[in-house]
Amino acid sequence: MSGSWSRRYVHSVREREALAATRDYSTVTEVPGVLVTGEAFRMAHSRYAFAAEHCEGRDVLEIACGAGPGLGRVGAHARRVVAGDFTFELLERAKRHYGSRIPFVRFDAHALPFATGSFDVILLFEAIYYLADADRVFRECHRVLRRPGSLILCAVNCGWRDFHPSPFSTRYFSSSELRGALAETGFEAELYGGFSSTKSTAGSAIVSFLKRAAIATGLMPRTMKGKELWKRLFFGPLVAVPEELGPEAAPYDQPMPLNGANSDRRFKVIYAMARPR
Repeated sequence: MSGSWSRRYVHSVREREALAATRDYSTVTEVPGVLVTGEAFRMAHSRYAFAAEHCEGRDVLEIACGAGPGLGRVGAHARRVVAGDFTFELLERAKRHYGSRIPFVRFDAHALPFATGSFDVILLFEAIYYLADADRVFRECHRVLRRPGSLILCAVNCGWRDFHPSPFSTRYFSSSELRGALAETGFEAELYGGFSSTKSTAGSAIVSFLKRAAIATGLMPRTMKGKELWKRLFFGPLVAVPEELGPEAAPYDQPMPLNGANSDRRFKVIYAMARPR
């Protein structure tokens, strides 16, 4: 599954760009008020906790910020935070919450509207698989970063057995493909895995089987809202995504370095800490 999805392009780059320009990504985004599983909530908290460790006193840009629930967490450490997204409705929601605390810019990640060397850290969370041309985005990040600087990326692991592609996705990367793509665009990357997929119980094994069956038969809902009932049936009580994640919002799952002994299938999430060469 991982090989076929990680290399699968459903359209040409030009076609994907045209599709992206007309899509409303709010339907597949964890916007405030949407109900998610406790694990999904911990995942959101953990990726921003991981980033906060590297943002102390730095100028930070978040690409594809959505409604911005993690910006306050990062902003408590950073010297300056700027955030942007392509979906107008998501930006407006973020602006209403943060007001003048954080500047928001609507932009296309393939052509960042910032001067060379503008930021120390760039965050790109759970979005790379929606972008039409990942290589072009990585090159733009390379240009906009100062030296030394860091691109911190987080994405679902397509090698995970229960991986489910988003309906708007264009390409998923395995850990080796992600490392290679970053290297080709001028980065040296350290990769980490988060949220072990090897811990299971009889109950979780049944849920895993039912989830894979729903994916295989096309019964899995395609929107965040549509998945709420499905999640409630199989995972129990859900958690509402807040407007802003606090520092103690959930337990922190510390990412583990990925190496030869840690195959893609061991983790549900892949992190990359990429630095320009």
